[in-house]
Amino acid sequence: MKKQLLIFDLDGTLVDSSEDLCNAINYAIEPLSVKPITIDDTKRLVGEGISKLIDKLIKEKGIEFSDKDILERFLSFYNNHLLDHTKPYPEVIETLNRLNNFKKAVVTNKRTDMSREILRGLSMEHFFELIVGSDTTGFKKPSAVPLLYVLDKLKISPEDAIIIGDSMYDIEAGKASNISTIAVSYGFRPADTLKDADFIIDNFSHILNILNINRDPSISLSLFRSGAMC
Repeated sequence: MKKQLLIFDLDGTLVDSSEDLCNAINYAIEPLSVKPITIDDTKRLVGEGISKLIDKLIKEKGIEFSDKDILERFLSFYNNHLLDHTKPYPEVIETLNRLNNFKKAVVTNKRTDMSREILRGLSMEHFFELIVGSDTTGFKKPSAVPLLYVLDKLKISPEDAIIIGDSMYDIEAGKASNISTIAVSYGFRPADTLKDADFIIDNFSHILNILNINRDPSISLSLFRSGAMC
């Protein structure tokens, strides 16, 4: 597959931030005398951005409390604990180092300053020409707007780009932008929710096979086609 631009989701794709997010959420809801959520709960809740996450949590828990107050507690804690446990997934750094011939961007529903701080703290920021967060365009995935913004900024046509993510929001945004999609099955979402992606991979390094970079001849590309691994 010949492409010029690779667009990556952040949480659940490049980095596992689930424990730090879980800790921040539990700090935020601590005064409410509700049962703390688990890391699995966190993975299920995240994806649409912090405000949506807090709104979902309030509705699920039946909390009668200002979502603004909870959000402020979350942000104050999370901003100081972005990198306590967050780390790149296996093979991410090694694979990014082999993608030097591609333009690369991050499009995430996390706020831009937090995203940049995480990537900088993990020595990953230099890999990307552009980092687009939820507050960059005013739109979040599954909207096509953030992806179209990247295409415009980097002067790339949709057919020359591919988005790699772990959720239906990434897949839907890609399809709305006429961009090819790769879903990772190791992230925050169950594999059976990713069936609409063009490809599904269970290891980040398998991107190299799809892009025909030093491709392992023992691995058939058909293994990655949507449905093959579900």
